[in-house]
Amino acid sequence: MIPHRIGRGAAPPQHPLGRISPSAGAFRLGWFALGVLASEVHGQERARMLGVAPGVFAPGPLNAITDVAGVRVGQVTLTVGDSIRTGVTAILPHGDNLFRSRVPAALFVGNGFGKLLGVTQLRELGELETPILLTCTLCVWRAADAMVGWLLEQPGMENVRSINPVVGETNDGGLNAIRARPLDAATVRRALDSARSGPVQEGSVGAGTGTQAFGWKGGIGTASRVLPQRLGGWSVGVLVQSNFGGVLQVLGAPVGRALGRYAFRGVSDEAGDGSIMIVVATDAPLSDRNLERLAARAIMGLARTGSSASNGSGDYVLAFSTAESVRRGPGGGVRTVADLPNDGVSALLQAAIESTEEAIYNSLFMATTVTSRFGTAEAIPLDRVREILREHGIR
Repeated sequence: MIPHRIGRGAAPPQHPLGRISPSAGAFRLGWFALGVLASEVHGQERARMLGVAPGVFAPGPLNAITDVAGVRVGQVTLTVGDSIRTGVTAILPHGDNLFRSRVPAALFVGNGFGKLLGVTQLRELGELETPILLTCTLCVWRAADAMVGWLLEQPGMENVRSINPVVGETNDGGLNAIRARPLDAATVRRALDSARSGPVQEGSVGAGTGTQAFGWKGGIGTASRVLPQRLGGWSVGVLVQSNFGGVLQVLGAPVGRALGRYAFRGVSDEAGDGSIMIVVATDAPLSDRNLERLAARAIMGLARTGSSASNGSGDYVLAFSTAESVRRGPGGGVRTVADLPNDGVSALLQAAIESTEEAIYNSLFMATTVTSRFGTAEAIPLDRVREILREHGIR
């Protein structure tokens, strides 16, 4: 992953700061109490408040990945001094021991410039046996080591000798002293232990603390869709860590061009590089094969926002099913599993496209301005976005 540049100057210098052990006042838990609106926390607004509601299906009650029953999210934001702007986001498919009750899972790669960990086994076996962690590029291995330690301490894990941790990343080195690798085990454990259902904080939090997208502050975003009962009534939820570039469009409106920030606008170093991690959850009983098809559709949602999927962009999608009827335990016994047939997945594919597109908008619109010693990433100006949308008939 190539870190974003701030403004038009050279990339900021990266200096190792030594080992960082955040004190109690140096981090923020990235979860907020039920009933507190995200806009009250950030001063920004979600896409639907601007009249941006992609697609034809309705969102779930929270319009979040946690609308998929059982899914929990935990986040820790690391803001230390004038240099550390990073964090970690944990996604847990259900509340049981994942190693003992694995979920079918799949990966789709839009562009493979990244350090996503644990995916060769995930692809080979078609299953997820750990939570998914998202963090900064050079924190991947520390995050994995911390999660393995946390898992080995869980009840029933006393004889386990192999764990496949799955950790995704984007490069927040434009705002964060990434060479310091400031993520420690205590921070990862806090994210895992704090994971819960309910509202998911968005914007400049968790793994999105130091990320940038389309020349503006990016971050964590989420959205969901619930299919009508005639199409199965299944839920699809998406969470993104946005840190990529391109030419921003919102429901087709050329927002990036109108704001004067977009890739290839005449500045040689503005090539739209960056990355995005996309996590797709569903309660539909899908095989890992059909989960890969679901993951592929998330890239279509990404494309709708104007992504360039450039040379230096790592565009990865992880998809899993939480349905109890498709979970897998260790051992070689014969299992009987449910399996939604191919002819039943089309609406789910549409839901994945819509949820991904909206989650990306939310990651932008909910992000707040972040400043460090390396520069400032500005929040996208929503007043101007509203004007541009109105000009194109979107209210």
